[in-house]
Amino acid sequence: MPFKRFVQSGRVALISNGADKGKLVSIVDIIDQTRVLVDGPTTNVPRQAIRINQLHLTKFRLNFPYSGATRVVRKAWAAANLDEEWAASAWAQKQEAK
Repeated sequence: MPFKRFVQSGRVALISNGADKGKLVSIVDIIDQTRVLVDGPTTNVPRQAIRINQLHLTKFRLNFPYSGATRVVRKAWAAANLDEEWAASAWAQKQEAK
């Protein structure tokens, strides 16, 4: 089975530790091999650089231009109904049960 969850612009990820643990973000830009720029427009995560090893990549990906502004990310997030899609996923339901 080929690997399908790549670190790429638009990939939705779950923060695994820190102050924003458990919140969804979207990768906006890749800074270097260990850090990415993320933005969580509906989860109240400000645009910030975060280490890749602090993220769990999900199967979801948003379509927006490379290094898109927060309003562009918010619009793509709403167009994809990401909050509803995430809530319906088995991963989110397991987290909710904990």
